[in-house]
Amino acid sequence: MTKIKVSYLGDLRTSSEHLESGEKIKTDAPKDNNGKGEAFSPTDLLAASYANCMMTIIGIYCEKHDLNFKMCEAEVEKEMKDNPRRIGKLTIKFDLSENDWSEKDRKKIENAAKNCPVAKSISTDVETDISFKYN
Repeated sequence: MTKIKVSYLGDLRTSSEHLESGEKIKTDAPKDNNGKGEAFSPTDLLAASYANCMMTIIGIYCEKHDLNFKMCEAEVEKEMKDNPRRIGKLTIKFDLSENDWSEKDRKKIENAAKNCPVAKSISTDVETDISFKYN
């Protein structure tokens, strides 16, 4: 079980502390929702968590299958919807161009990544567009 302490800092800002490690993350409401947009918003963190989780699963898969995992970068785009305000779409573009994997391994890695815990925890109402770039 993981414990996180969340504190309200005022002015629509929060701080979250991962109690086991002491690491902290601050959030700020986005400009389009009464905030200053000076940090990640809570929905930004959710969007980033999706890509981070997928990337972690890729790493775990590669370790378990003795595949060399040289690099991975991802770009995440989050689109909001209203009534109710929520994430409507996530576009995640992975760059895996420096990894030398077979087509068969690529498909298995992509499948594992698309079934990460965050993906399985997000509402099916959130549209996702996920792509993988190789050499």
